[in-house]
Amino acid sequence: MKIFDTFSKRQKRQRGEMPDVYQYDSVPIPLRVQVVHILKDAIGEYNYQYNDDIEQSYRTAVDILCREYGVFRLPPASSYENRAYAKELFDFLLNSQDIEQVVDVIEIGFRVVDKIVRTNGYLGRPKAGQAADEAIMELNARLKEHGVGYQFIDGEIIRVDSELIHTEAVKPALRLLNTKSYKGAHEEFLKAYEHYRQGNTKEALNECLKAFESTMKAICDKRRWPYSPNDTASKLIGVLYDNDLVPPFWQGQLQSLRSLLESSISTGRNRMGGHGQGATPSDVPEHIAAYMLHMTASTLVFLTKAEEAL
Repeated sequence: MKIFDTFSKRQKRQRGEMPDVYQYDSVPIPLRVQVVHILKDAIGEYNYQYNDDIEQSYRTAVDILCREYGVFRLPPASSYENRAYAKELFDFLLNSQDIEQVVDVIEIGFRVVDKIVRTNGYLGRPKAGQAADEAIMELNARLKEHGVGYQFIDGEIIRVDSELIHTEAVKPALRLLNTKSYKGAHEEFLKAYEHYRQGNTKEALNECLKAFESTMKAICDKRRWPYSPNDTASKLIGVLYDNDLVPPFWQGQLQSLRSLLESSISTGRNRMGGHGQGATPSDVPEHIAAYMLHMTASTLVFLTKAEEAL
């Protein structure tokens, strides 16, 4: 559904009341209500349009959440019998005080949209995929509108720290890696973001390096460039340069690139997240983890684009 630039929104912008930085510890009630509207449009209105597909879609979301939380029903539901799954899901979304669980509901609900509603023939829709895409697009627009720093991408909610870097590096990296050739790197990069979202910064750095190394190995496999399965990032970079992944006439302009690739991602991980931390636990500051994530994303975009250009 189209998002309208209403009079009240324009007035808030003029008064400087619209959010200009992302927040992560609050999901406003108006946003939750908008999520309910989007899910109802995409999945179907359970109360007035009873259908096996609709019931099963809502039940899938509720069953996943109940199993993960170790409960029989989502609060504040009081009866296990004659359950109205849509109502149970939406009541939990609207009333939960646990922000991470609210994000869980949004993620699982839109996974249902992405995987089930997108299926050809859902509710007899001739353009089921388009309906799913429109729902996801509206969700991401609403999150941005409310200044809530998350986006639904590739079936997961990921944290957004810099809109510019996210648009220019993270999203292209996910799109470029979302192929059979880069499946391992894609999974590892998503894990890095998930660890970061949960505050596990050292684990995020480890997954960054894994994604970096997996991308280089995938490029070597595609091009049949020999390497050892145990090669480190430094050696893999050498293989790519030896095979002119970067054209020779550009290597003079990019003398620092090899050093950047070797020192920024791999060394950052090795020094802060990858080895024993000694008697004093070493913490990876959040801003360092964010920098490494964005550095990894930019590097993966560069490598995959360079391989395509060969």
